[in-house]
This record gives sequence, structure tokens and C-alpha cells, in this order.
Amino acid sequence: MTLTRLRRQVAAVRQFNRFYTRQIGLLQAGLLRSPFSLTEVRVLYELARCNGWTAAELAKDLGLDPGYLSRILQSFEQRRWVEREASAADGRQRALRLAAKGRQAFAPLDRRSSREVAGMLNRLSSKRQRQLVDAMRTIERLLSAEATTDQPPYLLRAPQPGDLGWVVHRHGLLYAEEYRYDEHFEALVAEIVAKFVQNFDPRRERCWIAERDGEIVGSVFLVKKSKTVAKLRLLLVEPSARDLGIGTRLVAECVRFARQAGYRKIILWTQSELHAARHIYRAAGFRLVGKKRHRNWSRDDLVAETWALTF
Repeated sequence: MTLTRLRRQVAAVRQFNRFYTRQIGLLQAGLLRSPFSLTEVRVLYELARCNGWTAAELAKDLGLDPGYLSRILQSFEQRRWVEREASAADGRQRALRLAAKGRQAFAPLDRRSSREVAGMLNRLSSKRQRQLVDAMRTIERLLSAEATTDQPPYLLRAPQPGDLGWVVHRHGLLYAEEYRYDEHFEALVAEIVAKFVQNFDPRRERCWIAERDGEIVGSVFLVKKSKTVAKLRLLLVEPSARDLGIGTRLVAECVRFARQAGYRKIILWTQSELHAARHIYRAAGFRLVGKKRHRNWSRDDLVAETWALTF
């Protein structure tokens, strides 16, 4: 990275920090129209969220100077908001516990914070709310120490009630936004999902749902075309999760299951403009075996492609 580019990125981060501190009122004399500073409220929040911290653990988690934290805790103890007791993990340590008076003091701050965030979100459309929350999750993930671990920040599971409706909805919305496909594409997806449910063979077919932080972020289906041929369908990954390897993992699960189920081949149908998906298919061993121009979904410049993987 060049020095000039780094300086521009530093300036962009600092600009965002200035903007966001104004948005959530960090420059006010008292956070949430209270007599407490941001740090004091954060300490209250952590104690309310998790009793049993030692002062050293709390200082490390919040990145606070131990002496500064000690003065805050002394102030809280004088108000009888915080109590100390022997730690269950180590009797030599003194664990912190938010007392009843401390919870009473924190409760209105917690409610006020929730109302202010809700007020900020309510000014946005549902789509923009989702974009904002996705962006915040991305910032948290990229800056978190957990981002350096090998544990994938998502899980794959079987579909639950409501998930298949999500598949239809998100295909319709995302493909309209990204590729200008009309409602006939959403109808096609609904038809595929309906046939999967109506003809489901658990020994030969599967649907995987990718979930991250309690939110669905991807899906894929493997369905039976014949005794020896399976079809991969409806691969989708949310824009906010497209740098996590979810698409690659979903396709790998389809390949693994197809082998176990005794199929000799997997085929799939896609469009030439879906570059990210095509890259995943090629990396998984699929090969392009056919092309055909077509007009559909309000587009007259589409090229359909058939890909195959033979075991």
C-alpha cells in the first residue's frame, strides 16, 4: 500500500469516527442525557451483562488503564452500585457484581440507549437498515481478534420454518437489484422451491442454509435429476457475507453429499454474468459444457450456461 493511499484511508476512518460520535452523542457532556461519561456507562453495561468480572479482566476487556478503572469502581462502590465477592474461579480474586441499586441506575440508561438507536434506525427504510447493520457487522468482524482464527464465522444447517420463503424473497430482491431481473425470475425460484418440498427425497436431496450471527446469509439446494445425476440449484450468498468463503463451502457440501448418495454427476444451470458463482463452480471442478443465448426476466442479452462435474 502506498503512503498516499494509506493517508487517504486514515483520513476516511477518522472522518467516519467524527461522524459516528456525533450520531450517537458521544460529544455531549453526559452520555444519554445523564451525568455519566461514556466510560462509566460502558463499565455499568459490562457489569450488567456479565457478573463475575475481576477488575483486571474488566480493564483488559475494555482496554482501560487499571488505575482509571479503579477510580470509577470506587465511585460506584460509594454509591452502593457495585459489590465485591470471592471469585468462583479463584478464591484469591475479588469478583465484581452489580448490586440492586446499580441495576436500578443502569436500567433507564439502557432503555434510553435502545430508544435512541431505534429512533436512528426508524429514519431509514428496511433495506437501508439492513445495509447499515450488515456494514456494522462487517466492521466488527474485520477489527475483531476473532477474525484471525480458523473458525468460520458462520454455520450451515438444515432449513427451518420460514427459511424457504426467505430463499424466494432474497433471490427476487437481490437479482432485481444487481441484475435487473423481473418478477418472473422470482416466480421461477418459487417454483423450484415448491417442487423441492413436494418431491423431497431425504436420501438423495438436501438444502443447506448458511447462518451468521443469527441471520440467514446464504443457501443452496441439491436435487435429484435422475438416478445418477444430481442438480445444484439456487446458490445464493448475501452481499454482506460474500468474503467469508460461504459460497465455496455450500458448493463443497453439495459435492460431498452427491458422492455419498451415489450420484455420478452434478449439473447446474447459471448465467454468464454471474462471475463470482462461475468462479466457485470452476474451482470446485465443474466444467462449462454448454451455452445458449436467451431472452427472459425483462432482459434480452442473457447467456445461459450449463456446467457439469463428473465423479
